[in-house]
Amino acid sequence: MIKDKVVIITGASSGIGEATARLLAGKGAKVVLGARREDRLEALAEEIGKAGGAVSYRALDVTEPSDNEAIVTLAKDRFGGVDAIFLNAGLMPSSPVSALRTDEWNKMVDVNIKGVLNGVAAAMPTFLKQKSGHIVATSSVAGLKAYPNSAVYGGTKWFVREFMEVLRMESAMEGTNIRTATIYPAAIRTELLDTITDSRASEAMHGLYEKFGISPDRIADVVAYALDLPADTTVSEFTVGPASQPW
Repeated sequence: MIKDKVVIITGASSGIGEATARLLAGKGAKVVLGARREDRLEALAEEIGKAGGAVSYRALDVTEPSDNEAIVTLAKDRFGGVDAIFLNAGLMPSSPVSALRTDEWNKMVDVNIKGVLNGVAAAMPTFLKQKSGHIVATSSVAGLKAYPNSAVYGGTKWFVREFMEVLRMESAMEGTNIRTATIYPAAIRTELLDTITDSRASEAMHGLYEKFGISPDRIADVVAYALDLPADTTVSEFTVGPASQPW
């Protein structure tokens, strides 16, 4: 049951995170929202609250361990615990390797990899203590197969795939009852494309998304499905995209 579950959502100020916050709150979850753009979070939280939802938020930079710890503390202080965390913050400044956009490479590693690690490290002590918890993470179809212009982005998303699968296995072996779900979206209309500074990669990706892109609500539906599963059941991977896209 989703009702009354306390769910932390990172990258909640737009796109998949925002859509998921609205959907889960509408189903009775208590949502705790984190992102760098606090003004966007405030507006979203106000909307959810006016609709009768239970919501809290704080500014969150997932690359800072202390920020991740603080949002877990907020969830526990405001709602009495944490049942799930959706690690959704991400960057996709795609470019060919030869462009040597090393600053962007490092930013992707910091957000897409370290952001996931920091979120897990912040939530894990609570999940271990209560012997339950659900960790959901956004990877990408670029975490399943190789695509030109996505060597570093795809590499970060391959990491999420590996990390989450080992976490699932270890949790089962250790009897901690911590479940995982990794989501591999294809062309979903979000602000990810806005982070692409390479003109060739940007043109190609915008053309792809204009042709195939579907709503982030579709990913929110998958998150809700995963969280609504019985406690004895894990569906660990979801590959989701437009029915018309041959990804």
